[in-house]
Amino acid sequence: MISPVIRPRRLRANPALRRLASETRLHPADLVLPMFIREGAAEPLPIRSMPGVVQHSLDSARRAAADAAAAGIGGVMLFGVPLVRDAVGSGATDPDGILNVATRAIADEVGDALVVQTDLCLDEFTDHGHCGVVSVDGSVDNDTTLERYREMALVQAASGSQLLGLSGMMDGQVAAVRDALDGSGFVNTVVLAYSAKYASAFYGPFRDAVESTLEGDRRSYQLDPANRREGVREAQLDIDEGADIVMVKPAGSYLDVLADVAAMSSIPVWAYQVSGEYAMIEAAAANGWIDRRRAVEESILSIRRAGADAVLTYWAAELATWLNERGAR
Repeated sequence: MISPVIRPRRLRANPALRRLASETRLHPADLVLPMFIREGAAEPLPIRSMPGVVQHSLDSARRAAADAAAAGIGGVMLFGVPLVRDAVGSGATDPDGILNVATRAIADEVGDALVVQTDLCLDEFTDHGHCGVVSVDGSVDNDTTLERYREMALVQAASGSQLLGLSGMMDGQVAAVRDALDGSGFVNTVVLAYSAKYASAFYGPFRDAVESTLEGDRRSYQLDPANRREGVREAQLDIDEGADIVMVKPAGSYLDVLADVAAMSSIPVWAYQVSGEYAMIEAAAANGWIDRRRAVEESILSIRRAGADAVLTYWAAELATWLNERGAR
């Protein structure tokens, strides 16, 4: 018998060796928890298509943010669910609108312990459900929408948001928001550009979470799932416009794009493990088809392995607790 000289299995022989040879590690600080806050809610309201995720009341949001901070995660990304919507998303720029009220409350609660972040997009606030202002011909008016984004940016920054997540996929949104922030003295407010945000089927449960009124689709502004190079191009444009961080969304089905963006980017690259990715694992685990904890960890580890410096995931606080229990690896 000829024995092999090169034996890669040596480095897999026991847990200590596997831990020492690990190329990618998970840490609570690399995780961001998306949170939904519903106007008028007296208690947390379950989201049918996202088991374990809720629409928070203001009180429960504060408690959840405090728990997340105690677990050591990097931040929370806030989404508002208003009771009233209109064509231009007026609630998004109302200082007393739910997202801005929630931002102030959570910034007061945990603003020194983690990064309080806000979604900067109109879709939760418009009666048509699009991410921008709709023209008379039914198209989304890019440049008029940019003016609304500038207004949103100033209100969110004044409410205590440390990082604005520009998720609308309008051309020039980073430059427009950066200019507005800098011109009003918010020079230290961070801009996260959702650069490679694809028109994905995996957003379905999110639309339950924000009670979306969208009819039709967003393919005229979100990226075609068939396009890989376009994601890199969008990221480079956002870097050139002054983004502090760029994003790939969804994560799991776009690891090739994520790896490409990470390879070219001179700034941090994040990824969003979206609602459909979450729901699929939860559903399979509930049926006993997969090991839930292993699947959750593997899914997020793969996103980090592909190049994400941080991951937005609905499991952020729970995963952080697991990592803290055994010591972050």
